[in-house]
Amino acid sequence: MRVATAQRLPVKPDELGFFRYTDIAGRKLLVNDVGEWMFLDEPDFKSLVAGTLPHDSPLRSGLVERGFLRDGLDLNALAERLGRKRGFIGLGPHLHVVITTLRCNQSCKYCHASRTDMDRVDTDMTLDTAKRIVDLAMQSNNPYLCFEYQGGEPTVRADIIKFIVEYSREKNRYENKLLDHSLVTNMTLMNEELGEWLLANNVLLCTSLDGPEELHNFNRGWVGGGSAYAHVRKWMEWFNRRYVELGRDPELWHVDALMTTTRKTFDHWKELIDLYVSLGLRNIHIRPLNPFGFANKTWRAIGYSMDEFMDFYMRCLDYILELNQQGVQIMEGTAATFLKKMLTPVDPNFVDIRSPVGAGTGQMAYNFDGRIFPNDEGRMVAAAGDPFFAIGDVRTSTWPELVNHPTVKAMATASFLDALPGCETCFNVPFCGVRPEHNYMLGGDLFGQRPNMPKCKQHMTISRHLFEKLAHDTDGRVESIFRRWTIQRPRLET
Repeated sequence: MRVATAQRLPVKPDELGFFRYTDIAGRKLLVNDVGEWMFLDEPDFKSLVAGTLPHDSPLRSGLVERGFLRDGLDLNALAERLGRKRGFIGLGPHLHVVITTLRCNQSCKYCHASRTDMDRVDTDMTLDTAKRIVDLAMQSNNPYLCFEYQGGEPTVRADIIKFIVEYSREKNRYENKLLDHSLVTNMTLMNEELGEWLLANNVLLCTSLDGPEELHNFNRGWVGGGSAYAHVRKWMEWFNRRYVELGRDPELWHVDALMTTTRKTFDHWKELIDLYVSLGLRNIHIRPLNPFGFANKTWRAIGYSMDEFMDFYMRCLDYILELNQQGVQIMEGTAATFLKKMLTPVDPNFVDIRSPVGAGTGQMAYNFDGRIFPNDEGRMVAAAGDPFFAIGDVRTSTWPELVNHPTVKAMATASFLDALPGCETCFNVPFCGVRPEHNYMLGGDLFGQRPNMPKCKQHMTISRHLFEKLAHDTDGRVESIFRRWTIQRPRLET
């Protein structure tokens, strides 16, 4: 427990369970390692830590149930809850990012992938490399695997995608894993023949949609002319129509979309959200720029401070919540991840926001040339000329060598929040996650100085804002909306 020495509170630690706390909306928020939390008024908090809380206090049963008081605490049950919350530890990488090519026909101002021109066939993956990737990935002890195809524009090498889908399913006849395939595409090379194959093979689809046409085309220029926005809209509508025609539940089977925030987005925040609503999208993930690739070179034109981004983010989040109160069902992706940690007994295992981070333990990234990285951000750092995060090659590395690589261990150590200075006493430990590759890019080392790192500010601000909303939620309407954001129905093949 963090002891507030500045207040010189009398403390009886032998009566207390372990917890961290902070001030939210004029009250004390108590949080423990299993993600249980509870608000207390200041007098009740002082009575709790001093051991003078009356035995007939109506607060006592809730404090015991959540693990904040030792008297009556079921320690075994608490340990089981912690094990469930951190059940992702030891499962092995489930997300396998495959870079089929670096070639791309768009020139995005913030490109993180360091794309190459369409004539650079030397940046294409070979079938032999693809086969070796599947052979390695299928050795993960995780019962669930997802191959995610990225680029460049991955459909430049649609043959590689088809091969991995078919080969992995053939191998899975013996491995018996739950297997998914996900394509992240700008849709510019899509055609009906490929579209029908993707539908028939249940490949999940995600595209980029940065906002209204002017904004999207500004961010994501299409080499050779034409409106990238119009093409994305056309194929989103085509796929979503085909899902309905095939009898799929449109709430589960639809094209997902990602957006990236540039400075130009600040002036179109409401139009952005209204566009997602008009397209029937239920999730908008308000993402900041990452310090990788072309974004570093164009930062003066498109970049911003984290304070500026969070002002923008909060306007978006409050508007999304307002829409929900009017009956519109749309959620914000990062907030939903935090809420799943706050309001459910499990961790959603979002590899970038967990402790330790999923680099090499929850995901692997395979470059077009067969080099292997613990995550896609590590590959992006290498594309900029720094191979610091490279951990192997599909031709020479074994699976045990990859998952036990010193870089994987270092990144786990650098992202284990319970032991990081500035994190170990923070209330946000059960909900937060560190990105060591961001620390490396911005500060020159994996650990960074947490209070000074942009991701720390982002995650802290989001958590505080969500808890403030819950603290002021006198009629339960906000919590009801937030709990709906945590529901995840299984998308079964039909």
